[in-house]
Amino acid sequence: MGLNTRFSPRLRLPIMAVIAILIATACGSRGASAPLPGAGGQTPSGPDGGRTSPVVRTTAGSTGIEACPPAGSAPSLTGAGATFPAPLYTRWFADYAQLCGVQINYQPIGSGGGIQQHTQRTVDFGASDGILTDAQFAAAPGSLMIPMAAGAEAIVVNLPGIGRGQLKLSPDTLAGVFLGDITRWNDARLASDNAGVNLPNQDIIVIHRADGSGTTNIFTTYLSDVSPTWASRGGAGNSVQWPVGLGGEGNAGVAGQVRQLPGAIGYVELAYAVQNGMAWAALRNQAGQFVEPSLPATTAAMEGVPVPDNTQVMITNTGNAEGYPIAGLTWMLVYESQPDAAKARSLAHFLWWALHDGQGTASQLDYASLSPAIVTKAEALVLRIAAGGQPALTR
Repeated sequence: MGLNTRFSPRLRLPIMAVIAILIATACGSRGASAPLPGAGGQTPSGPDGGRTSPVVRTTAGSTGIEACPPAGSAPSLTGAGATFPAPLYTRWFADYAQLCGVQINYQPIGSGGGIQQHTQRTVDFGASDGILTDAQFAAAPGSLMIPMAAGAEAIVVNLPGIGRGQLKLSPDTLAGVFLGDITRWNDARLASDNAGVNLPNQDIIVIHRADGSGTTNIFTTYLSDVSPTWASRGGAGNSVQWPVGLGGEGNAGVAGQVRQLPGAIGYVELAYAVQNGMAWAALRNQAGQFVEPSLPATTAAMEGVPVPDNTQVMITNTGNAEGYPIAGLTWMLVYESQPDAAKARSLAHFLWWALHDGQGTASQLDYASLSPAIVTKAEALVLRIAAGGQPALTR
């Protein structure tokens, strides 16, 4: 089908700024890990934690929102979850700390871990690339999913002499590889997609995520869209029973193992592939076009997709001829009713900033900005955040 939505009766859908990306714990506990891209940013200074800094610009005023949270708002927030957007979040948190002096400590432990910590209320926000299940919503009543950006998942390979986009994969062959039905690179089914390409007589080493992962959710949703066999044997979700392969922790863990093992194939968010100089495949979309992962192709995948008010929609298997078929939104998870008014104000303001100013930096780190229609729906969700019956953010 390629379009999965979830509807519900309710809309669900300073001296230094410390951006605590715990790579060793989150990404490198199994096998080699590739570097996390996107780290950087400047630190705030001065008694106001950098709130008067002219370096980071804001357009919040044009949307009727002040440039920073009001006095008395919380100076720090904590979050955990998806590794898919971690490079972008690292940049955002550094920029926002410089602008407003609010330090955001984020642990990229995977969407599964982020959902768990959100449910247990041990963090101020979670992060996921997959839509929460009915059971997960029931365990965390009052949860809102706020979309932040969109990204593509590159199918990365380690094949000597094969550069970016040279390997072509049809939906059936990609599913066959991850099902373990295609085990060697010179298999006739791969050769039929790759006339003129000298594929080696070499074992295929499948690398998949070992942790609960929204990246896996997007990938397996795509496989379920295009392969009835995968849908019945593997299914879609943050965690699945892999028929074959080795596991890596986080996007960085998968990237690291693919880089280390000749003949390997895996799936990672595009930013990890770009920053680590990895080769990727061109995938055949519904229109029969072989398309490489890119910002324009991710944007094309969003075009024409009906987005419900809760923004809970998957954009895999696009019908757009220019669209890349393995793409998805990434969300932050927050509670509509917040227990701490000071934190609620800082959290809601950051989310608003990310939906506006933050979108301008997304493309620099290989993420696609949200469409205006999705931003409008996301704004409505942020404006629902409240503490003690009072809105955390007002226009």
